[in-house]
Amino acid sequence: MKFPRSHLALIGILSFGLCSFVIAKFNTDPNQDRFSNETVLLEIAEPDAEAHKLIGAPEELPPLPIVETKPKNNWRAVNTEVKPGDNLSTIFKRLNLSPRETYLVSQSKQFGPRLKNIFPGHKMELKINDNNQLMALTYSTGPLDTLEYVRQGDQFVSKQITPEPDRVLAYRHGTIDHSLFVASQRAGLPDSLTMRLAQIFQWDVDFVLDIRPGDSFYVAYEELYLENEFIGYGDILAAEFINQGEQFRAIQYVNADGSSDYYAPNGESMRKAFLRAPVNFSRISSNFNLRRVHPLWKTVRPHRGIDYAAPSGTPILAAGDGRVVRASRTEANGNYIVVQHGEQFVTKYLHLSKFAKGVKRGAKVNQGQTIGYVGATGWATAPHLHYEFLVNGVHKNPRTVSLPDAQPVGQSEMQRFRARTVEYSKLLDNYKNQISVAAAR
Repeated sequence: MKFPRSHLALIGILSFGLCSFVIAKFNTDPNQDRFSNETVLLEIAEPDAEAHKLIGAPEELPPLPIVETKPKNNWRAVNTEVKPGDNLSTIFKRLNLSPRETYLVSQSKQFGPRLKNIFPGHKMELKINDNNQLMALTYSTGPLDTLEYVRQGDQFVSKQITPEPDRVLAYRHGTIDHSLFVASQRAGLPDSLTMRLAQIFQWDVDFVLDIRPGDSFYVAYEELYLENEFIGYGDILAAEFINQGEQFRAIQYVNADGSSDYYAPNGESMRKAFLRAPVNFSRISSNFNLRRVHPLWKTVRPHRGIDYAAPSGTPILAAGDGRVVRASRTEANGNYIVVQHGEQFVTKYLHLSKFAKGVKRGAKVNQGQTIGYVGATGWATAPHLHYEFLVNGVHKNPRTVSLPDAQPVGQSEMQRFRARTVEYSKLLDNYKNQISVAAAR
C-alpha cells in the first residue's frame, strides 16, 4: 500500500516533535533535580508558599523578655565575739579590714566613742563587701542594748536599738539564819538583786553587824522577757525588811522629772545624806573608841573613827555629796582623802592604796562614787579603811551618829505618790498573806 507523499511528510513532522519532547523531558542535566523519593519528601515537608496560605501557618511566638537577675548581696556576714584583750583594731585586723575602716566607724557621730571600750563576751556582727569594706556593724552588749553602724559613703551613721521587754511581776521571801546572801540564794533570789535589796535598806540596817537569825525579807520585783525568753531582772518595785523585830518598807517611785528612788510609805526617802559605811567590808577591825590602846605604840590613843577590814583594792565610796578638800599623803595616814559636805559635815578616809581617777583637791564627788581603794599605807598593820565622821568639827561614831535625811517626796507629788504606794503596798501585803497561809498549813 502506498501512502500519498503529503501524508508521509505529516507523519515525519509529528515523529520528530515527539522525539524532541521525550529527549527534553529526560535530559540528564546535573543542575536539574531528578525525580526521587527525597524530592517527594521535601515537597511534602515543605509546602510552597501558596499551600502555606491555604492550610494556615502557625503564628510566630514573640521573643522571650530579657530578665536581669539581681546578683546576691555583694557582702558577707561575719559574727564574732569580743575576746579578752581585744579592741576594735585587733578585731578588724583579724578580719583583714584596713585601719581606715576602724577609724571611720569609730568616728561615727553619737555612738562611735562607745566602740573604744568594748568588753569580752559582747557580740559583733559585721557586713563586709567584696572590696573588703565594712558596710555595717552591729555591737550588742546584751539583749536590751544594741548599737548599729551603717555605712553612708565615707562615713557611718549610728543608732541605738533598745527593744522593750515584757515585764512580769515576781515575788520572793526569805528568812535569815546565817546571812542575807545565804537566805536569798535559798529563796531563789540572784546575788545581783540581793545587792540591790541591801543597798535600799543600807541606811537603816547594817547587813554585817545588825543581822540576826529570824530576820526576814519580802520583795516584789520584775523579771524581763524578750520574745518569751527570760533575759534578766528589772527593778525592785517594793520591799520589806524585818530586822530584830523592826519593820522597814520601801517603795520605788518615779518622780515627775523621770528620776527614781525608794521611799518609805510616808514619803520619807530611804536614802540618808550619808552612807553608814562607805566600803563593803568583812568585819570591823577596830571600833570608835576614845580610849583605845594603839596596836603599834601600845599607848592609849583615841581612835576617832572605825576601821573596816577589807581586801586591798576594794573600792571606797564617798559617804555623801561634797567636795574634796584634801587628797594627799602623810607618814601616819598614808594616802588619805578629806571631803567637805556643806558647812556642818566632814568625812575622812585613811590608808588608801591609791586614789580614784580624777579625785584631787577641789573635785566634786557624789554619794556612792568611788574615790579610792583600800590599802595598808601609813601606820597600818593590814589592809583596811580608817573612816572618820565629823559634825561641826567634832568626831562622832559613824555607826551611831544621827544622819540627816535626804529630800522627801515633794508636796506637789504626794497625791500621785500615795496612789503608787497603796498599789505596791497591797501587792506586798497580799504576798505576805499567801506566805502566812501556806506556812500555817
